[in-house]
Amino acid sequence: MSAPPDPPQSVAAPGFAAVDVIRSKRDGGELSDAQIDWVIDAYTRGDVAEEQMSALLMAIFLNGMQPREIASWTAAMIASGIRLDLSSVGRPTVDKHSTGGVGDKISLPLAPLVAACGAAVPQLSGRGLGHTGGTLDKMESISGWRATLEPDEMIAQLASVGAVICAASAELAPADRKLYALRDVTSTVESIPMISASIMSKKIAEGTGALVLDVKVGAGAFMKNRDRAAELARTMVGLGAAHGVRTSALITDMSTPLGRAVGNAVEVAESLEILAGGGPADVRELTLALAREMVSLAGLDVDPERVLDSGAAMDVWKAMVAAQGGDPAAPLPVPQHTHQVLAEADGVVCDVDALAVGTAAWRLGAGRARKEDPVQYAAGLLCHVAPGTAVRAGEVLFELHTDTQERFPAALETLSSALLFAAPGETVVPRASIVLDVIR
Repeated sequence: MSAPPDPPQSVAAPGFAAVDVIRSKRDGGELSDAQIDWVIDAYTRGDVAEEQMSALLMAIFLNGMQPREIASWTAAMIASGIRLDLSSVGRPTVDKHSTGGVGDKISLPLAPLVAACGAAVPQLSGRGLGHTGGTLDKMESISGWRATLEPDEMIAQLASVGAVICAASAELAPADRKLYALRDVTSTVESIPMISASIMSKKIAEGTGALVLDVKVGAGAFMKNRDRAAELARTMVGLGAAHGVRTSALITDMSTPLGRAVGNAVEVAESLEILAGGGPADVRELTLALAREMVSLAGLDVDPERVLDSGAAMDVWKAMVAAQGGDPAAPLPVPQHTHQVLAEADGVVCDVDALAVGTAAWRLGAGRARKEDPVQYAAGLLCHVAPGTAVRAGEVLFELHTDTQERFPAALETLSSALLFAAPGETVVPRASIVLDVIR
């Protein structure tokens, strides 16, 4: 009896088969540029099976990639789709990307601020998942605002307004869209090569001339360890340089929530406070730090703080919202139910756990467990305390917002461990600066 035939292998070019690429990385080898180009193209077209790419992703997760491999993988993902040409915009282009955190509404005031400084900001953004919020979810709490723009609409808005916040086109790095979904279900998300290639392929494909990265570290961040955050930042900065995009990174603290508001509409409201010249000090600090880095990379000699305080950024915000169908004067959604968490005793707060706060907002309806889940625009919470805050018994610690009253118990359970109070006589030193390091 003859042996059964070998299973068919996906071959899209002479000398390549998925099993050979998998074996090479499984055994600790380096993938050649030709192997990477082939496997990304073949997977995007459906010629490499999901289980084969899953095996390759796990091999990469376990064995890593060399800088040349990461650059080649990124280039192949860019080549899987279109690369926008923003040369007709008439301004220097610069974008910003955050690795995600709790209360991270910075894109909302930042994009119009940098546009008011004279740059064009193509802010392609995403949606929230789990405890980290999504910029598009926040913006969609504005009546009439739409996230989806065609590339020509986006370019026209950049030329006329100077800023756009919108969803990435499906034509930009389509390989990443498939790979991201696969990484999520194969427990291979936490790979620095894959994170770097995923972020940078989309940002490079959008056609920006410069990019500032906000790499967050701490309890509420994807990266909990500062050394790992620095490695991620250096990898992405190197990829930007390799592809002709002037890139720098700020490593910022996400051990406690950013600002007071965590959710959707509540974060829009806080962003408007910043654009009006007020708002929480840490949100203003980070907005200005990123804006200074962005205008510097764009080659502009302007002080973002003076521009912010002049009201010019608010004017750009209103024009940007209106250009995408939104009504900047419309009232924001308000929750059907609220609940206040009160201090049980006098004390001084020494820590506010960002992960617990973000998880509570998610449980209130501000976030989603799966990409297809809906969100409540009015859901979220307000933090009335921060490290160093002295409280008296009966004072408000948190205010919870939701349209579904049944969500309160789970959120309250999460928040029960969110605060740490100082022992009597213990000195609490507030955070000195939210910016921990800059990598250029």
